Amino acid sequence: MVQGADAAIGSAYDARAAEYVELAGAIEQMDARDAAVIGAWRDVTPGRLLDAGCGPGHWTEFLGRGGRDAQGVDLSAEFIATAKSRHPGMAFELGSFRELPLDDGSVGGILAWYSLIHTPPAELPEILAEFARALAAGGSILIGFFDGEPRKRFAHAVAPAFFWSAAALAELLSDAGFTVVSTETRGREQGEISARPHGSLVAVR
Repeated sequence: MVQGADAAIGSAYDARAAEYVELAGAIEQMDARDAAVIGAWRDVTPGRLLDAGCGPGHWTEFLGRGGRDAQGVDLSAEFIATAKSRHPGMAFELGSFRELPLDDGSVGGILAWYSLIHTPPAELPEILAEFARALAAGGSILIGFFDGEPRKRFAHAVAPAFFWSAAALAELLSDAGFTVVSTETRGREQGEISARPHGSLVAVR
């Protein structure tokens, strides 16, 4: 169920879903370096994969390539409808990261690619704990984020968002029972969808 602040974020994306899908709704519109990072993580992560914040489902489809079992969850009803239409046969569900529609230890990996950026920093530990609950022992999470001054709020095009750093996220992940095993940061190139610096990390439970 989507309630409170999550519902407001979902509604904000509902209102701009068509615009978002046109701009960034297909793998071909994504940076090849992002696809390389996500693909490498997918290929070494056993078990079912969850795309947490799946949007219109393009990364979920990517995770499911090669016969992998992948599913998506998102706060936006419009995104879920688009994902189901574009990728029939794949599982997509409207829901919140605070209460994932998953049994304990039922997934091997969770992709949270720029889907935690709108979470108020004080509330992020709750979500990381929920991710840890859903992950099997030895499972991993791949997080994509805007690299910058940790917890600093900025005016994202859809809803207020927050910068993070790998070091600051690592502290929160450690508290949730994760160990960070790799990180990467880079600036943007002309033509990318965002101009803000990129960061990602992989952490193992």
